[in-house]
Amino acid sequence: MKQKTDTERVKKAVALKYEPGERQAPVVIAKGSGSIAEAILGKAAENGIPVQQDSSLVEVLSKLDIDQEIPPELYTLVAEILSFVYRSDRKAGEIRK
Repeated sequence: MKQKTDTERVKKAVALKYEPGERQAPVVIAKGSGSIAEAILGKAAENGIPVQQDSSLVEVLSKLDIDQEIPPELYTLVAEILSFVYRSDRKAGEIRK
């Protein structure tokens, strides 16, 4: 049986939202595969939201329900991604000045 190459794999995406003080942990606000994943990524691009690619993390996060907080076991991994996003936002702000 032939294994799928990266280009043959179905694209998946999960969007998280984190508002300190609002919830204890980031929340899944959108998820999907195929055309839905493309739409999620398109909205992120339209709104200047940085995208981090991590297929293993997407697999785990895609098992969560919409509006579900991420479990404590994922805090460290998601914190690394949020750090990337915050650094990207800060750099983009400096470039715009």
